[in-house]
Amino acid sequence: MEPRIGRKDENLARSVALVERAAAGGAVLVVLPELANTGYMFESRAEAFALAEPVPAGPSTQAWIEVARRCNTLIVAGIAERDGERLYNAAVVVGPGGWLGTYRKLHLWGDEHLFFEAGDKGLPLFHTPWGRLGVVICYDGWFPEVYRLLAMQGADVVAMPTNWVPMPGQPAGSPAMANTLAMASAHSNALNIVCANRTGTERGQPFIGQSLIVDAQGWPVAGPAAQSGEDLVLIAQLDLRATRQARQLNAFNHVLRDRRDDVYDPMLGTGWPLPRH
Repeated sequence: MEPRIGRKDENLARSVALVERAAAGGAVLVVLPELANTGYMFESRAEAFALAEPVPAGPSTQAWIEVARRCNTLIVAGIAERDGERLYNAAVVVGPGGWLGTYRKLHLWGDEHLFFEAGDKGLPLFHTPWGRLGVVICYDGWFPEVYRLLAMQGADVVAMPTNWVPMPGQPAGSPAMANTLAMASAHSNALNIVCANRTGTERGQPFIGQSLIVDAQGWPVAGPAAQSGEDLVLIAQLDLRATRQARQLNAFNHVLRDRRDDVYDPMLGTGWPLPRH
């Protein structure tokens, strides 16, 4: 999908059409990009504020609730959320029964610091009829703690609305760093990760596309998609029984139970200062 900055009605209509296509293909969970209804490259906080909406009362969330009900699907969609005078880069989670909750991006990227507050809702887990769902947004995926905390809560699938941009120094022909991080995080936590990235260039900023769906072994099961174009729907089938079994790597090793928190926790806390180098 290629959202156009400020063209909310057009972006929302396109997102609804893409949800309908995914649902027609059998999808029970549909993930849309970061800031899917507004575009990303705000020129000012005033512009971001004008485009943001309250959740769940705003028109975008209500439109996604309606299509989720009509198509009997769950949707995770990126949105600029307005809460009083505060703005958040957020993702709404909606289903056939309505709004399930909101995730607010914890780790802001670049000029997002000029417009948004850092997320204040932690890492909520959404219990759905088919499994346990976590949500992260874009730069959150650079922090292994995020995935580990969701895995420790029992997440089966992590949805990632994202607006990935080119990373400096990437060798030609190598996978996108974002894809590599998603695969590594999926493998080391036995999580399915569903990454929906936008495409196009907006106010001079290119976006890299390459959406993908990664299974709990860390292997792509759909994508990476193309770097350009739009209106592409990736669909994959995820086996949640196999997901939970994937944490048992062999007869001896379990990727979560083997954690040495007797070492990590004291070193990460205040009681044991890290050595200076």
